[in-house]
Amino acid sequence: MTAAALAISEPDEGRPVTLQPPGWPKPRGYANGMMAEGRLVVTGGVVGWDTEGNFADGFADQARQTFANIRAILAEGGAEPHHLVRLTWYVTDVEEYLAAGKDVGRAYRDVIGPHYPAMAVVQVVRLVEAKAKIEIEATAVVPGSAASASPLA
Repeated sequence: MTAAALAISEPDEGRPVTLQPPGWPKPRGYANGMMAEGRLVVTGGVVGWDTEGNFADGFADQARQTFANIRAILAEGGAEPHHLVRLTWYVTDVEEYLAAGKDVGRAYRDVIGPHYPAMAVVQVVRLVEAKAKIEIEATAVVPGSAASASPLA
């Protein structure tokens, strides 16, 4: 690995390292790649329903609840949002996603914080939960010392 590839972030307190190839434009709101060592915490497809199984009507509100649900799952695995290394978003309407961009970004920062892992957004015909507009799969890596405090230990 080259030193230039670590230009965006250096290892800090067990946080993942952002990988940025030299000369590439800096991405906004995501990373091109991440590197981390530790215990994996992986979610399934997480949707924006509340504990009663109800969905909000708007895209940004569903996204906010999805982020909160991801955060709760991470906590169950002893992980925090800054341990995220990848998010794969499935949306039913990419135009609705783009139109809600500012509100989704605000919700993301409010719930996840200023941490932007590698991400992909994919438009799908529909999701299994018919009222869901967004579904996200998350992968986090909990570093060594935090990994030894695992709920499995």
